[in-house]
Amino acid sequence: MSRIILKLSGEALAGEDGTGFGPDRIRAVASQVKTLTEQKYEVGIVIGGGNFIRGRSTKEIDRTKADSIGMLATVMNCIYVSEMFRNEGMQTVVMTPFQVGSFTKLFSKDLANEYFAKGAVVFFAGGTGHPFFSTDTGVVLRAIEVGAEVILMAKNVDGVYDSDPVKNPYAKRYDILPIDEIIDKRLQALDLTASILAQENRMPMRVFDLKEENSIVKAASGNFNGTIITV
Repeated sequence: MSRIILKLSGEALAGEDGTGFGPDRIRAVASQVKTLTEQKYEVGIVIGGGNFIRGRSTKEIDRTKADSIGMLATVMNCIYVSEMFRNEGMQTVVMTPFQVGSFTKLFSKDLANEYFAKGAVVFFAGGTGHPFFSTDTGVVLRAIEVGAEVILMAKNVDGVYDSDPVKNPYAKRYDILPIDEIIDKRLQALDLTASILAQENRMPMRVFDLKEENSIVKAASGNFNGTIITV
């Protein structure tokens, strides 16, 4: 049995205007995750909140309040996506690091392991529960806590580049990239806090383009088009 944590951006699951929800995109993700569960993978999922709000990009209000709104955005995303997964026949649970009434379960490693053992897809919402930490840091933290073997980072680009491939047509993609190099060069694959946490706890990652056909299943197997981040 392999345990993996899948990181999805909110934007990747958004509607055509880049906000809210895109049901067709979410159903496509659900289909792939269902395939993984049928292959006896244990799957945890973290979703960003960028289809609603990014705390660090909001200048009109206090950063801690903006981050609180961002954490709630991830909760909304996970509740919605988990219900879409249920419609595909999967068991799911949404866990948060703070109380959200009866909508979610309060995170604990032991409880998460119980749900994994029952074959449920476990959604880790609410980030770390604290401001100034991104969902990149949240996914690395949860992966370490529950003993995942690897993090699958689904992006809107097919891996990690030495510069922005949108702005630089000569940007070079890395096939294999040590986490040390991400930290030393301040590459934008994930934020610095998440990178250091992954480095210290030896948590490998695979970065790939969500839009590619069957990309999640391929990334889980290791036979995929993207970047392997080694530790």
